[in-house]
Amino acid sequence: MKIPTLVPLADLIHRHALIFILIIFPNITLADSTPEISKDGSTVYMPDFSYAGYHFGEKEIVTEADTTYINITDFGAFPNDNKDDTKAILSALNFAHSVKGHVTVSFPKGRFIIKDILRISRSNITISGKGMGTQGTQLYFPMPLSIIDKTPNLDELRKYLRLHNKKQRDAEIYIDDYFSEYSWSGGVIWIQKAGTRPVPYLEEFDQQPQKIAIVKKGKRGENILEVNHASDISEGDVLRIDWHNKDGKQGGIVKSIYGDTEQVIGSHHFDFPNRPLVMQPTQIKSVRGNMVEILDPLLHDINNDIPAHLSSWEHLEEIGIEGLSIQFPRGDTYGHHVEQGFNGIYLTSVFNGWIRDVSFNNADSAILTENSGNVTISNIHSYGTRFGHYGIHLGSVHNFLVEDAKIMNSTVHTFSMNTKSTKSVFLRGVGFTQPTLDQHAGANHQNLYDNMTFHIEAERDEKGPYYDLWFGGGAGYWQPGHGRYNTTWNSKLLVESGADSNETVRIMGQTEGPDARVIGMYGNRRFDVEHYPSPHIGEINSKVAISSLYEYQKQQRSKE
Repeated sequence: MKIPTLVPLADLIHRHALIFILIIFPNITLADSTPEISKDGSTVYMPDFSYAGYHFGEKEIVTEADTTYINITDFGAFPNDNKDDTKAILSALNFAHSVKGHVTVSFPKGRFIIKDILRISRSNITISGKGMGTQGTQLYFPMPLSIIDKTPNLDELRKYLRLHNKKQRDAEIYIDDYFSEYSWSGGVIWIQKAGTRPVPYLEEFDQQPQKIAIVKKGKRGENILEVNHASDISEGDVLRIDWHNKDGKQGGIVKSIYGDTEQVIGSHHFDFPNRPLVMQPTQIKSVRGNMVEILDPLLHDINNDIPAHLSSWEHLEEIGIEGLSIQFPRGDTYGHHVEQGFNGIYLTSVFNGWIRDVSFNNADSAILTENSGNVTISNIHSYGTRFGHYGIHLGSVHNFLVEDAKIMNSTVHTFSMNTKSTKSVFLRGVGFTQPTLDQHAGANHQNLYDNMTFHIEAERDEKGPYYDLWFGGGAGYWQPGHGRYNTTWNSKLLVESGADSNETVRIMGQTEGPDARVIGMYGNRRFDVEHYPSPHIGEINSKVAISSLYEYQKQQRSKE
């Protein structure tokens, strides 16, 4: 066995962490930011998750020194007067779109009543309040999107739902109706570049992005691409790497996502050869001849069997939402997939942005995302009496970091890695009220749940107590639940009822995907993992010395 070269670490904690990794994965090369793990003669790739977040996790979120501040009170919106503030706030936001440079739309503390959608459609805009606490800024939206959304932005989705007869049927609660377009789309704060589609649903609306260059060669985990020509590529460009599957069920990119799994691969992986199956928005670091260096590692190999190209990508940059409490009225949810649209923030087509210090009360879904990359979502609280659909949803996004989120209300999908989500991280999140780790099918892969805490009520069957932690969704045409290398690292489970102190609780995931890793699981009971297909498992019923894989990898990268 080759002895790995270890990066010297100064403190005792990290020395113990190195010992742990070497025991669990004896052939890991820790000096490599994207090591290989060898176990029982097979090789398992270990992604480097440290690039997740704003500017690839390398830049602090700070208020631009030269930002122009626009105070909504100058447009006639005043807190706590119990008057409708919609027109004044929309006037301030519209004016912000006309101002050059970075603009901060500033809200004072207090309560504002809003009966329309706050839209951001250009780069360099921040909406900033005075905090999400009782002395902060409260935005009260009394009406759902089903009433206030008067735009055609979701018409394609509406047509798709009816064309394919997407209906929710539940006779017990008298529901037989089409899915709501707001079940996974839209928000009362809506970020979307004008003219873009968050998700392509109908082929009749497809328009191919400009192909900048064909990538001739690239290796997964590395940052260097060889292209056919680099004449249209410059340092600093934000482009997208697109992997298409034009070879059906046996396509090279399908094999790269799922490996040699025996699971059935859903038809959407090969029915749309003109749409990219995997998308990696990235930024160009340097260009030397036909060799291009990008700022984050490749998700997959690129060669004759796994072709890819660089595409143009329409997006916004430097978008921020911070210091707000977004509040909805109390009320019941009519049912799954027929939500009215009490959705908080809908973030699409953003590269390098943030949402921080924001709370949501009585939301159907707190945060929904699509078609974006390099966003940090930090210190999010969701609570209330409404039974929600999503807590935080990451769909068709790359390099998202969600840190310190607390989801206190009931949800179907609490922490969701959704369709085509890649290299995204939930870090130090806490879930209450039967939380779930939703890996929602649709070629999501190389994602990480890191150092999370779950408060659970165990259920019982003939075998004893259990809890379905990895409770996934997604249609059959997008199964399996996820691709290779999705990782759950160092999970703390606190059983509040349903299992006696001397019982072992089975932690289940029955609709997942191949080559998952479950490393570190501990709490106030003993646990067994029942995950299908079988993952790579280590350190169950003990805490991993490296408490956060993301933070450890980031520290190692900063030392290189």
